[in-house]
Amino acid sequence: MAMIEVTGLSKRYRDRIAVEDLTFGVPEGEILGFLGPNGAGKSTTMRILAGYLPASSGTVKVAGFDVFEEPYEVKRRIGYLPETPPLYPEMTVRGYLKFVASIKGVRRGQMAAELERVAHATGVADVLERLIQNLSKGYRQRVGVAQALLGNPPVLILDEPTEGLDPSQRAEVRQLIKGLAGQHTVILSTHILSEVTMTCERVLILNQGRMVAFDEIRNLAHALGQGDQTSLEDIFLKLTAA
Repeated sequence: MAMIEVTGLSKRYRDRIAVEDLTFGVPEGEILGFLGPNGAGKSTTMRILAGYLPASSGTVKVAGFDVFEEPYEVKRRIGYLPETPPLYPEMTVRGYLKFVASIKGVRRGQMAAELERVAHATGVADVLERLIQNLSKGYRQRVGVAQALLGNPPVLILDEPTEGLDPSQRAEVRQLIKGLAGQHTVILSTHILSEVTMTCERVLILNQGRMVAFDEIRNLAHALGQGDQTSLEDIFLKLTAA
């Protein structure tokens, strides 16, 4: 059974179609690259998967639970990092993570150990007592990933987790995400295609709300009649040119 199962998913806003008839599955432990031009429907799809937005039609299941019929069961199993991390700048990192952990239902007796676990996993253990507003963009992104990891959800949905970071910070966050493979099923959306090549084996590419590719990167290159040296950027540009 796939950890994430999407069947015939569509989202319409009156006369505009944001996502149309999207079907795919992600097995347990895989990091899937989720790609597309601006306005392709990526963020809409991720919000639907995370239970933050209703669909117009279709079904979505996470760990066997229907997102629309059993939303609480699904949300317990998903860690979500939107493009803009939902941080409270006036709080300390520890205070913020403790707040999110309490919302996620982490038991009081497990709270300290859980905060320590995600802080060390994301490299924010040395800034736990600092105010979030005084952190660099890189550390704020790390805190965003840390809140997604709280409660150890089997599924992580990460929307542009390295947006606005310098190359060194991007490399650090990329290694963090890569280390999640096997332990978590991850949907990773990013405009930085080199990161996808280094982190993911399979990609799903959307264009104008429709899926135009869903396969391993090397297979897409061959399907387009190009060799193994073809970059993901070349594949992306060819498939989204229309």
